[in-house]
Amino acid sequence: MKLNIVETGYFKLDGGAMFGVVPKTLWNKHNPADENNRCTWAMRCLLVEDGAKLILIDTGLGDKQDTKFFSHYDLHGDATLISSIAKCGYQPEDITDVILTHLHFDHVGGAVKYNSDRSKLLPTFHNAVYWSNEAHWNWAVNPNPREKASFFKENIIPLQESGNLSFIEKGNSPFSSIDFIHVDGHTEQMMLPVIRYNNRKIIYAADLLPSSFHIALPWVMGYDVRPLLTMQEKEQVLKTALTENHILLFEHDPFYEAAVLEQTEKGIIIRERGALSNFI
Repeated sequence: MKLNIVETGYFKLDGGAMFGVVPKTLWNKHNPADENNRCTWAMRCLLVEDGAKLILIDTGLGDKQDTKFFSHYDLHGDATLISSIAKCGYQPEDITDVILTHLHFDHVGGAVKYNSDRSKLLPTFHNAVYWSNEAHWNWAVNPNPREKASFFKENIIPLQESGNLSFIEKGNSPFSSIDFIHVDGHTEQMMLPVIRYNNRKIIYAADLLPSSFHIALPWVMGYDVRPLLTMQEKEQVLKTALTENHILLFEHDPFYEAAVLEQTEKGIIIRERGALSNFI
């Protein structure tokens, strides 16, 4: 097995939304906001080479939205989903599977693209099976008012229409080296891939722990639909990661890819953080 970090660029989100009830005087020390109170965040995917399988976890924001949309989020940076996959030595047609942790636009946007004349939307990875789960899919295609702005039909419906969509049942996995933790605080049935690698486990933390700054239990995003549940789920994942010496992989941290934990009198904190390659 080989693990490849796939950077897809950076974007900006409101700092208050990303840190919830935590005062700006605290979070601004970690990720300083710009003049519009927006912080920079990564959109970090993972490419897993496992035997005959080439598995992509999440797909970033994509590039098919209009200029007005991108102006809200200030998409920037040189890396793109396709260019980063190419740096790993692969092309879109080589991807066999795409795991979508959840269907918010910054995680699924790159899963779908326009054809050459922009007349039709198609799966970016046409040979791949796209994996979601039925509970979250139904939640996304019939969105509640709070999350409606995060679920775009153009990112989702073409996957179903293509016939490339499959569902993972809770407690099961179609992959020999990847299990899943299902959580409901951020959104209904978000899936966290847990990758078994060289006698270690790596938790791709998605939006349960979007960055290394979100380790403390009260540091919960304002986007979460059930913030108290997020705190409970975070506590359980952190305890497991600490006890079993798992590596946490952060999708949105602009500075650090991964971290390991330690227990202190004040609770669980990060012992070390840096590139994923430092830990595997």
